[in-house]
Amino acid sequence: MNFNEELAKRVEEIETILKNYLPKEEGNQKKVLQAMNYSVLAGGKRLRPMLMQEAYRMFGGKEEVIKPFMAALEMIHTYSLIHDDLPAMDNDEYRRGRKTTHIVYGEAIAILAGDGLLNYAFETAAGAFAMKPGEQRVEQAFSILAKKAGVFGMIGGQTADIIAEERKEPLTLEELLYIHENKTAALIQSALTIGAVLAGAGEGHILNMEKAGYDIGVAFQIQDDILDVTGDMEKLGKPIGSDEKNNKATYVTLAGLKQAQKEQKRLSEEAVRLLEKEGAGSFFLELVRSLVTRES
Repeated sequence: MNFNEELAKRVEEIETILKNYLPKEEGNQKKVLQAMNYSVLAGGKRLRPMLMQEAYRMFGGKEEVIKPFMAALEMIHTYSLIHDDLPAMDNDEYRRGRKTTHIVYGEAIAILAGDGLLNYAFETAAGAFAMKPGEQRVEQAFSILAKKAGVFGMIGGQTADIIAEERKEPLTLEELLYIHENKTAALIQSALTIGAVLAGAGEGHILNMEKAGYDIGVAFQIQDDILDVTGDMEKLGKPIGSDEKNNKATYVTLAGLKQAQKEQKRLSEEAVRLLEKEGAGSFFLELVRSLVTRES
């Protein structure tokens, strides 16, 4: 298996799925639709829908019902990036090598584009109900998506992150891991568990996917913290040192670079062991391993 070739094929497949689900840029709301599509189609690893698809296939899923959930999850992830880049948050000018949405369309339209993508994500995922009327698995998947994206998931983690920046006393490692678990890992847990649920996996398998999602998500975020110190702007597609500029506590600032690298590796390897136990194929395993050495 050539991992890079297989990765490119999957990214291309996901790009096609996304384009099929994105709204047409027309009507009185054309401006916000353009901003939404600009943001989603800016590129990226498409990691979350890819993980969802791999989990679905691993447990024997072969139907189209996974596609609206894949598209919805990437829309939710993209909306979070739009808002994360705003002046009130990280105030970044570049994302994925391009100008951020608020720089191109203005702050007000960027806020609406983020709101629009979040709402449109659930419109998209709701399309799965028409594919499988009365299917309990679809209901469970929809519930997972909503919870992991909300105040008890990603939004909750983002809130804790903002509060941590405002307070005077230092953040503890435990508090930082809560932020990483919810701000970043929640959507990856959503990807793996929805894939398992829609494929008909049992409760124990779903719980293993949730644990693997935690490991992958926290490892991914720790690597993001590491790259903010050691990375290259050209490869990352965004400025280096934005965490320091914003006086932001990271795993690197709290535990040191060496410990951060060690913990990131441990979590990634634990995730691989869980996936191997569930019968993951070589591409799925290599995808997770690649998080250890990613440079962008």
